[in-house]
Amino acid sequence: MGRIFSGIQATGNFHIGNYLGALRNWVKLQDSFESIFCIVDLHSLTTLPSPENMKTWIREVAASYIAAGINPEKSIVFPQSAVSAHCELGWIFSCLTPLGWLNRMTQFKEKAGKHKEDANLGLYAYPVLMAADILAYKASHVPVGEDQKQHLELARDIAGAFNRQYGVEYFELPEPYILKTASRIMSLRDGTSKMSKTDPSDYSRIQFTDDPDAVALKIRKAKTDADPIQATPDAMKDRPEALNLLGIYAAFADMTVEEACLKFEGSTFAPFKKELTDQIVATMEPIRLKMISLLKDPSEIDAILKKGSDRANEIAIKNMNEIKEIVGFLRV
Repeated sequence: MGRIFSGIQATGNFHIGNYLGALRNWVKLQDSFESIFCIVDLHSLTTLPSPENMKTWIREVAASYIAAGINPEKSIVFPQSAVSAHCELGWIFSCLTPLGWLNRMTQFKEKAGKHKEDANLGLYAYPVLMAADILAYKASHVPVGEDQKQHLELARDIAGAFNRQYGVEYFELPEPYILKTASRIMSLRDGTSKMSKTDPSDYSRIQFTDDPDAVALKIRKAKTDADPIQATPDAMKDRPEALNLLGIYAAFADMTVEEACLKFEGSTFAPFKKELTDQIVATMEPIRLKMISLLKDPSEIDAILKKGSDRANEIAIKNMNEIKEIVGFLRV
């Protein structure tokens, strides 16, 4: 059985894009891989959240994982900061990573924008720490979507650089596990922008904590147009908001976007939005209620994370001892 590693930043309330793009797939992977699912709180520091928010978010992410179906008895669930190997290996890798490799990373350019001179080093070196996240556990596979492929390629490059530098075959190159995802989930207010936790408009996303009334309101207010639904996605390619809602419906109904278009061909958006709301609520309401139950007892979440951290450290410390020997650190 291979070993899979993945994680999501601790940056506040999850939305349906996180569920459809990652968590739903992770739940299925638990049966096929030894699974390690991290709460990447070290990466979250690039946005400098308050200490109070950080602690709250870590617990919320853990609750979201479990409520969505991650089984902490089967999979390892832990916060990144609880395993020092991430930072130790990140430094070793930073000494093997040419600046030219990092300068090609498009996500830094997107996030730093026109103010890259003011961006912190953590944001720039983010992909090196991500490589350490994966390789500290010698993961064989990493589930990735389109926006993470470049970072996984860098992790493979760094693993190869380590092996060449020290004349070993210590790291096997982690393979991408291409997720069978729904159409990319876009903002409910702008069909050309990805659904995001940081969007200032709460109406741009359906969050895990939204009750059925909130879901219904947000879907009613979701931007569409006056034209009826057409028979194919190609026919609707110039209608991004309409196509986005059909993609969301298809994902929750476990059908293709093509099938969704055919089902609602000729319909206006009022009846469609009612069915879309019902589909979302049927899946997300049990998750919301489970999250509420878990968050009522933070000590239970903390106990789960402590157990997961112990299991993660058991793997990572063994690997780091071997890596330190290869690098030539004096074992005193």
